[in-house]
Amino acid sequence: MAAELTAHELITKHRPTLDQALEAIRTRAYWSPHPEHPKAYGENGSLDMAAGKAAFDALSGTRLDLGQPGTDGWVGGEVSPYGIELGVEYPHADVDVLLPAMRAGQKAWRDAGAEVRAVVCLEILGRISDRTHEFAHAVMHTSGQAFMMAFQAGGPHAQDRGLEAVAYAYVEQVRTPDTAEWTKPQGKRDPLALTKQFTPVPRGIALLIGCNTFPTWNGYPGLFASLATGNAVLVKPHPRAVLPLALTVQVARQVLTEAGFDPNLVALAAERPGEGIAKTLATRPEIRIIDYTGSTAFGDWLEANARQAQVYTEKAGVNTVLVDSAANYKGMLANLAFSLSLYSGQMCTTPQNLLIPRDGIRTDEGPKTFDEVVADLAHAVDGLLGDDARANALLGAIVNPDVKSRLEAAAGLGEVALASREITNPEFPGAVVRSPVIVKLDGAKPDDEAAYMSECFGPVSFAVAVDSTADGVELLRRTVREKGAMTVGAYTTNEEVEQSVQEVCLEEAAQLSLNLTGGVYVNQTAAFSDFHGSGGNPAANAALCDGAFVANRFRVIEVRREA
Repeated sequence: MAAELTAHELITKHRPTLDQALEAIRTRAYWSPHPEHPKAYGENGSLDMAAGKAAFDALSGTRLDLGQPGTDGWVGGEVSPYGIELGVEYPHADVDVLLPAMRAGQKAWRDAGAEVRAVVCLEILGRISDRTHEFAHAVMHTSGQAFMMAFQAGGPHAQDRGLEAVAYAYVEQVRTPDTAEWTKPQGKRDPLALTKQFTPVPRGIALLIGCNTFPTWNGYPGLFASLATGNAVLVKPHPRAVLPLALTVQVARQVLTEAGFDPNLVALAAERPGEGIAKTLATRPEIRIIDYTGSTAFGDWLEANARQAQVYTEKAGVNTVLVDSAANYKGMLANLAFSLSLYSGQMCTTPQNLLIPRDGIRTDEGPKTFDEVVADLAHAVDGLLGDDARANALLGAIVNPDVKSRLEAAAGLGEVALASREITNPEFPGAVVRSPVIVKLDGAKPDDEAAYMSECFGPVSFAVAVDSTADGVELLRRTVREKGAMTVGAYTTNEEVEQSVQEVCLEEAAQLSLNLTGGVYVNQTAAFSDFHGSGGNPAANAALCDGAFVANRFRVIEVRREA
């Protein structure tokens, strides 16, 4: 089949966006080419809100035939956290057939060069962007995110992260010139002269192991970092969140075909119920890169056993906020209440432990005791979620039974400062919707330590009484060092305390947010500017995105000739 998209056309179309992305990661200033508001879509052939919903609804009862080699059956069975069956079937792959087919297209993809690979990736992202409303419903009904969050996090924010990865990949690949003329003087003799050629070459096939909660946001960085650096990518979605990544694979294969490349450079590996193919795939010799988001146990297993691959993991951590003092007490409470509530705490960046001196804190409203701070925070959460319609829009649905079980068990760990309540979603009666629970614990009690030093993923937060701010700082240090943290927050009006918390985060490699009281929250990061994770503590061995996230997905191979 002749190429429908020439390299020249793609470069002309997408090079300006790539250049803007390169400038954004250089300056770290705000920039996004993908609108956050649903009404921004619907022009220039893009799907509008109604068409996006219709496109999603039309998927029910269909087979998503990707035309992959080695298809030996069909699998499905996803049930939305909102209680509806998706009814989509996906190809099941015989990997002994599929993996060789994926390798076949790598030479042409490698030889295309960094710029062409980048603009092909941007074309894929552009077509995904055109279908943002459809993708939003797919994310909503696999992750349990409320629609607006699924739209933003699963759509433009995920696309931004993918573009960010492409930009970093491009920078690292063009750091070395394509060719060099090398001449070494030899005194009276003729100089030694060589012509040198440098080619970025892919490691091999990359395996993306998708997660249930943020299939596109967490999936796109690794997918596009690997593809942009010349690797084929096998996408293994979470069994409960196949659809968003399957649609992504569908778009990628279409674009690759139209651009004259082998569509098998991107393929899907869906699994039968209970099949558990991730371990089998992760140790295949063809798999040379792995991207994984999920539990610590499996992340540790990958790091220990997938020895043939470069493994990038985002695992679990115990995110912590130290509350020392507040210049804007009401703003602090409102900010924390939103952070604890958003998506029912089912974000890897949601705060879990709130470290508060047992003697209380200083605020712009006067001194507040430990009990007052916790009660006021509980009241702020109640006020935020008091209206059921607003609560549903913020909380979404509980993604799986394990989260519900942890939430219910948390109430028995200590004094409950805020009880979780059940909320009905009138549009989706089958949804399990719960407000957060806040439990008081004592930082000096060993039994309480067992609770707050373990990740309790979901809408569970612990208000931990510490003997002093200094003790809180040391507990923060120990938490990050031993358990890891994707995010750290602190509230203080004391410069020395601020410096001590900052020093802990610099030494233990944790991303820190100070005194947030407005519309930016500790559990949200902006592509092109913020780093998600650091790669320097046990919560994750990589950051999204930096040079280290992309640079080891390829190697530079040199060919030298006598001139």
